[in-house]
Amino acid sequence: MTLTIWLSLVAVCCIGAMSPGPSLAVVLRHTISNGRAHGIVAAITHAIGIAVWAMLTIWGLALLVTETPLFYTLITYAGAGYLAWMGVKAIRSKGSAKLNIDKDTAPLMVAARDGVLISLLNPKLAVFFIALFSQFVSADLTIVEQLIMTATVASIDSIWYIIVALALSHSNVIDKLQRQSATIDKISGIVLVGLALRVVTL
Repeated sequence: MTLTIWLSLVAVCCIGAMSPGPSLAVVLRHTISNGRAHGIVAAITHAIGIAVWAMLTIWGLALLVTETPLFYTLITYAGAGYLAWMGVKAIRSKGSAKLNIDKDTAPLMVAARDGVLISLLNPKLAVFFIALFSQFVSADLTIVEQLIMTATVASIDSIWYIIVALALSHSNVIDKLQRQSATIDKISGIVLVGLALRVVTL
């Protein structure tokens, strides 16, 4: 893999990570509701899911999905169902209690679960890797090159969402967002349900 190809991969991954979507909503919600640690855990486990997508693409998922529409349909509907479930939970939320960002108020495993599942079951990521990431995949890739590609996409994703969690967890920001947490929950819930509906109607 040449430096030019790697830099092109970095650029594509940055665009993908920074584009607004359900992943951002999940990290934001966990950071506001439970604090910095939960946001960072959600970011890291989200990157693990991203790494899985990267490896599956390298191993031929693009070809499998292209030749087996049913497989893609199953991924799409599973992802839509999870988005809708999270959206309904957020809409029904009454907001968070007063937050002390240095003290966890919910199990970190919840943030870890949501982080990894929102990436594994997000149809947007399936489209991203099949349409864009797959252009960097070739049959003659070495194991080292495969690992470099996987590490690149996972690192960029985790760094971006960790930055988001750190920025949101500063007291002067989090206090303002905390007061509006019920409204933010409902808005993010509506967005998640809307995304789910859009997925199944495409």
